[in-house]
Amino acid sequence: MSRIVMKFGGTSVANVERIRNVAAHVKREVDAGHEVAVVVSAMSGATNQLVAWTTEASPLHDAREYDAIVSSGEQVTSGLLAIALQAIGVPARSFQGWQIPLRTDESHGAARIASIEGETLISRMTDGQVPVIAGFQGLAPNNRIATLGRGGSDTSAVAIASAVKADRCDIYTDVDGVYTTDPRIVPQARRLERIAFEEMLEMASLGAKVLQVRSVEMAMVHKVRVFVRSSFDAHDAPQVGPGGLPPGTLICDEDEIVEHQVVTGIAYSKDEAQISLRRVQDRPGVAAGVFGPLAEASINVDMIVQNVSEDGKTTDITFTLPTSDQARAIQILNAKKAEIGFEALNTEADACKVSVIGIGMRSHAGVAAQAFQALANRGVNIRAITTSEIKISVLIDTAYAELAVRTLHSVYGLDKA
Repeated sequence: MSRIVMKFGGTSVANVERIRNVAAHVKREVDAGHEVAVVVSAMSGATNQLVAWTTEASPLHDAREYDAIVSSGEQVTSGLLAIALQAIGVPARSFQGWQIPLRTDESHGAARIASIEGETLISRMTDGQVPVIAGFQGLAPNNRIATLGRGGSDTSAVAIASAVKADRCDIYTDVDGVYTTDPRIVPQARRLERIAFEEMLEMASLGAKVLQVRSVEMAMVHKVRVFVRSSFDAHDAPQVGPGGLPPGTLICDEDEIVEHQVVTGIAYSKDEAQISLRRVQDRPGVAAGVFGPLAEASINVDMIVQNVSEDGKTTDITFTLPTSDQARAIQILNAKKAEIGFEALNTEADACKVSVIGIGMRSHAGVAAQAFQALANRGVNIRAITTSEIKISVLIDTAYAELAVRTLHSVYGLDKA
């Protein structure tokens, strides 16, 4: 018998019929003898509607009241699922974040989890009851509801799995696992049976939308095994696939993966803007002068390239950031122009970041050269490059994004079954 936390996203609980389908998945695990807790998101579209109403009431609203409003979506879903489970003979009870309690900091709208008391949930599970927990929310130090930001239900689920010492956290979504790349671009993309925490963290942060980045970070820190699977598979479908696991992808410690491929997957993000500061005075502290104000404005900078002039007096600094932050970053840098000491600011929005990811890269040479040559052979020009132990990212024109993804997926043999 195992202890499992099951998490269902908005599309999985979009209406009462789908909630009944979720209840059938939960009953299957209970009937198999597992202790089960469930974490749910709001119904698909519900949070957007609640946010819209809040903004309509007042564009400049109190963040504490915003949290009270938008957290109600998960409250509705948890209650409906508890009722659906009771209707098919499964003892269940809904829980809001404050009832556990899941404690957060005071950053309303984007709170971070401080602690979770798992004793109540463990007691209920041991007694055979299924706690149905509203994700995305917790209790701030001021005893107000605080929400964790978009995608926070995944983070809630992983944190609760850690708190109750679950054997696994199953994330049910509208896809049936993690693929080597986006199947919409590369039909030959393959579902991965297992992927290491570090690889999944890179995939999530570099454009893969399967899991929210914070949830992967938490899973890696607390060693919570996460299983990504589809809620749209039949609840009575065979539950044993390759490696003794149900159909889906297990995210786990790399020690659980017998042999690593050199490259595990290709990720991409089209939401990239490029900013270049030209002829910046090359002196100590200039980089801090550029990136400090951006950090204070919570603007996340990614790829950074610096080129020093031949005489060593000036430098060009180029970096990327999300397109949504481009206008704000330009405004901040222009306000600091005299202090930073640059002569010109150039910007381009039509950029895409394509990344090659794999733990096996640590022990194989020539992976980067292979990527660069393959892209050159297809006429794809590289604007900027960044690397880590397990990742190579290149910045290219958006027009070449799909060509680059298909090329790299093929050159590393990921098309092969």
